[in-house]
Amino acid sequence: MTHESMNYDVVIVGAGPSGLSAAIKLKQLAMLNDHHISVCILEKGAKVGSHILSGAVLDPKSLKELLPESWRNAPLDSAVMKDKFYFLTQAHHITLPTPTPMKNFGNYIISLGELCQFLAREAEALGCEIYPGFAATELLYGETGEVIGVSTGDQGVDKNNQPTANYQPGMHILAKQTLFAEGCRGQLSQKLMSQFKLRDGVQPQTYGIGIKEIWRIQANQHHQGLAVHTIGWPLDNQTYGGSFLYHLSDNRLAIGFVIGLDYTNPWLNPFEEFQRFKTHPLIKPLLIGGERIAYGARAINEGGYQSLPKLIFPGGALIGDAAGFLNVPKIKGIHLAIQSGILAAEATFEGLSTPTPQSNLLTSYPKKINQSWVMKELYKARNIRPGFRYGLYVGLANAAFENYISRGKSPWTLKNHADNTSLKLASQSEKILYPKPDNIITFDKLSSVYLTNTFHEENQPCHLTLKNKNIPIEINYKQYASPETRYCPAAVYEIIEENGQPTLHINAQNCIHCKTCDIKDPEQNIVWTAPEGGGGPNYIDM
Repeated sequence: MTHESMNYDVVIVGAGPSGLSAAIKLKQLAMLNDHHISVCILEKGAKVGSHILSGAVLDPKSLKELLPESWRNAPLDSAVMKDKFYFLTQAHHITLPTPTPMKNFGNYIISLGELCQFLAREAEALGCEIYPGFAATELLYGETGEVIGVSTGDQGVDKNNQPTANYQPGMHILAKQTLFAEGCRGQLSQKLMSQFKLRDGVQPQTYGIGIKEIWRIQANQHHQGLAVHTIGWPLDNQTYGGSFLYHLSDNRLAIGFVIGLDYTNPWLNPFEEFQRFKTHPLIKPLLIGGERIAYGARAINEGGYQSLPKLIFPGGALIGDAAGFLNVPKIKGIHLAIQSGILAAEATFEGLSTPTPQSNLLTSYPKKINQSWVMKELYKARNIRPGFRYGLYVGLANAAFENYISRGKSPWTLKNHADNTSLKLASQSEKILYPKPDNIITFDKLSSVYLTNTFHEENQPCHLTLKNKNIPIEINYKQYASPETRYCPAAVYEIIEENGQPTLHINAQNCIHCKTCDIKDPEQNIVWTAPEGGGGPNYIDM
C-alpha cells in the first residue's frame, strides 16, 4: 500500500511539556542563528491537553529558562502559600514536618493541560506545526536500521481489521531526527527500548498509578495556595502511596491518590483505596457540600535515576516521561520534562546545523543531561523510593537519612524491581472488602469514567490485545483472582460467564489510557496500542 509522506527536519511524538518545550527551543535556536528548521508535533489526543494529567505543582525554573520574557503569561493558577504533611490512621491524623523535597515555596499549583495549551500556542507562534488527533503507531526505519520517522495510524478500519467506506491510510511522517515525548510507558518508546537495547545495564522502570478528581468545594473549606500531602491510611504499612490535595482558584480542589504498582496484594483496588481515603475525618469535611467535576487516572514513572534508559538511538531520542524523568520524593516531573526537552533541542540543533554530520546519533544530549541539574537532582533522590519496598517505617527512616544525613551522597544505590513480578497468590493474600459508594463523597468507576469524556469509535480494532488468550483465566483468574478487574481505574476488564465458564471481557471503550494494565499484568500478556487518533479521554482543565 502506498502511503503519502511528509518531510520535516524534526518530528516530535507527543504534545506534552517535554515535546512542546523541545519544539519551542528548536525554533528559538533557529531564529537566533538565522537557520530554518521545520518542526512537526503529533498528538494522539483530540486536542492538545486532552490526554494530559498530573497533580500538579510546578517548579517553574525550567519554564523560566525556556521563556524568560513570557513565562509569567503561562496559566500559573495559584502560587503555593503553605504546605502541610500528615500521617493518617483510620480515625486520626498526625501533623509531620514537611520533608525538604516536598516544600513548595516558589512553586505553582496548575493544570498541566492548560500549561500544555499555552506552550502549544507559543510553539505555533514560532512556526511549529501541531497535529492533534494523529496517533503515531509505527516506527519507520532507514536502510541501515536508523529511525527515519513514524507512521500515523490508519483511519476507518473496522473491528475485523477491514477497511470501511471512510478508510484513510496513515501518513508517513519523515524526519532527520525524531524525538519521542509520549509520556509514561509510551507505545513506541517501549519498542525503541527493545529494538535498540536501551534498557541494557539499567534497572527496571517502576511505576505508580495516580488517580485524581477535581472538586468545587464550599468557600469556608477552601484555602487557595494550600498544598497538602498525606501518607498512611488507608494503605497498609507494606504498600507505598499517599495523597495530595491542592487548593486551586475558584474554590476548586485537586485531590488525588498515588499507589506504587509494586503492591503485593492482588485484592487491592487502587480506585477503591482512593474513594475510601476521601471518607477520612480529616478529608471528608472538605468535600461535604461540594461537587465533583472531573476525574482521571494515569501511570507515573517512579524508577528515577537508576531506571533511566539510554536516551539516544540512530535517528532520535527519548525525552520527558518517555525516558522516566520524574523526582518521586518531590512528587514532580514537569520541570524535568521541560528541561530534558530543552537539552534535547540543543543537541538536535547542533546536529542539524553541522555542515557534514558524522553521525545521526545525538551524542551531546546525554552529555548535556549528565552535566545538568537534572541528573544531580535525580541522583540525590535515587534511594528514597526503593527504600519503601521494606515497608512504610523503614522507608520513612531511610528517607530521613537520605535527606538530612547523607544528603543523597550515600555510597550505595538501592535496586528497583519490575512491578509485574510483585503480586502474591490470591490464596495467600487477605481479601479487602470495600464499602459501596454513597454517590456523595465516594463513587463507582463507571460514573467516574463518564467525567473523563472518554470516546472511542466502536467499530475499530480493539487497542487492548492479549498475547495469549488462555492466560487471563489459567493464570490471572486461577492464581491471582483476576487483578486486572481491580487495578484498572476505568472498568475496562471484567470476568463474565460464557457457556458456564469464566471469560475475560475487555470494555476497550472505557479505556482512559492510563497504561496500568500494560505495566501490572503478571505475565505481561496485555498489550496497549494507540487506538484511532483522537480516541480516549478528553480531560478539561485537569
